[in-house]
Amino acid sequence: MRRIIYSGIIICIAFQLFSCKSETKNNQNLVKEVTFTKEGELSLFTVNDSITSLITKLDIEIADDDYQIQTGLMYRKSMQPDRGMLFIFPDESPHSFYMKNTEFPLDIIFIDAKQKVVSIQKNARPFDERSLPSDGPAKFVLEVNAKLSDTWQLKKGDSISFTKM
Repeated sequence: MRRIIYSGIIICIAFQLFSCKSETKNNQNLVKEVTFTKEGELSLFTVNDSITSLITKLDIEIADDDYQIQTGLMYRKSMQPDRGMLFIFPDESPHSFYMKNTEFPLDIIFIDAKQKVVSIQKNARPFDERSLPSDGPAKFVLEVNAKLSDTWQLKKGDSISFTKM
């Protein structure tokens, strides 16, 4: 008789644990929408015949810690054309990006410590996990909507300046 009672208690406890786990698992599937938070302003410049000209100004979010750098623009549906995300790395070195969980195409602009454009990965495809490397060492990476670098006629050697808020 005791075995039956103990078995019943064990089954009840197991059932309660199973119920709690599945309830917790369902709560973890809820995803909060990620929205833009202005954290600074960035200007892009070009130099022609020793004359520096402003190309455009952007409102930027800044990714400067491991979590923000790994997440970037993932899980977002779109971004307005006057916005971007600036990644700031602790060191200048070759970097590589991919588009895992990124839902819209991007231009990925690699920038060195002197704030000069090193290279551009144009029209990176959504959800593509292929490596998109810089052509040289970069300290910063700017992500903007695809095709904007062509619209701006951005090229290697152009520069940026930015301020944090």
